[in-house]
Amino acid sequence: LLAIWAATGIYTVDAAERALVLRFGAYRETTQPGLHWHLPWPIESAQIVNTGATERWQYDGSMLTSDENIIDIDLVVQYRRTDPKAYLFNLRDPDLTLRDVTASAIREVVGKNNMDFILTNGRTQIAQQTQDLLQSTLDSYHSGISIYAVNLQKANFPSQVESAVQDAVKAKEDRARRILEAQAYENGVLPKARGAAARQRQDAEAYRSRAVADAQGESDRFLALMAEYKKAPKVTRERMYLSTLEDVLGNSKKVLVNTGGGNNVLYLPLDQLIKRSEQGSESGQTPSPQVSSATTGDSASSSSGTRTRGAR
Repeated sequence: LLAIWAATGIYTVDAAERALVLRFGAYRETTQPGLHWHLPWPIESAQIVNTGATERWQYDGSMLTSDENIIDIDLVVQYRRTDPKAYLFNLRDPDLTLRDVTASAIREVVGKNNMDFILTNGRTQIAQQTQDLLQSTLDSYHSGISIYAVNLQKANFPSQVESAVQDAVKAKEDRARRILEAQAYENGVLPKARGAAARQRQDAEAYRSRAVADAQGESDRFLALMAEYKKAPKVTRERMYLSTLEDVLGNSKKVLVNTGGGNNVLYLPLDQLIKRSEQGSESGQTPSPQVSSATTGDSASSSSGTRTRGAR
C-alpha cells in the first residue's frame, strides 16, 4: 500500500507544458518537461499548464461607434499562457477574465472611431489597437497571458439597416466623385484664366511700350521741327503747309483740272467713276465716263492755284 501510494506521485510533463508543484496548496516549484515525482496526495500535487500551444478565442457582438452607428464585430484572439504561475494564482478564472477584457477593449476602440473608418480601411488599425489595449490590461492584472494576434474577421452593419446604409455609402461616393470632378474643372479653368490674364498683361505692356515710344518719337520730331522753324520760320511754315495739303488731297478721290487761261474747270468725280466701273463690270456693260465742267470765278482760280501750288 505504501508503494502504491508513493507511485501516485509520479507525473510526466510534455514539451509544451510546465508543471507547478503545490505543497498543501502552496506553490513550491515549477518543473520542466520530462518524468518527475512529487510527494503523493494530500501532501503535494502538480498542476500542469500548457504554455506552448496557441489558444484561440472568438468574440462577436454589436457595439456603438463614435458617430452613433451600430455595427457587428467578429474577432478572434490568439494567446498563450506564458507565465503558468501567474496564470494559476493571480486570477480566479483567467479564461473568463480574458473574455471580459476582450469585450471591453474592442468596445472601447470601436467607440472611439466612426463607422466609415471601421468598415473601410481601418480594420488593421482597429485590430492592433484592440490587441495593445487588451495586452496592457492583462499585464496590469498579472494574468500570465500573452496576446499574439487579434484578427478582425468581420465588421459590418446590422442586416436590418443594410439598405439605408448602402444608400448613405452611395451618397458619400457620389459626393466624393463630384468633388473630384469640380477639382478637375478647376484645374482646367484656372490655368487658362491665368494664361489669358498673363497674355493680356503682356499685350498691355507691349501697348504701353509702343505708345511711349510713339509719343517719344513725336516729341523728338516736334523738337527737331521746332529747331528748324527757329532757323527759317517762313520756309519751314510753307513746307509744313504743303506737306499737310499733300496728305489731305492725297486721300481725296475728286480732282479739279485747270484747263489753262480761262474760267473753265474740269471736275473729275473719281469715286463715282470707280463705283460705276465696278457696277458695269458686274453687269457686263462698260459705262462711259462723265466729266463735268464748271465755270467759276475767283473761287475756281483759287482752287486751281491751290492745286498748282500743291504740285510744285
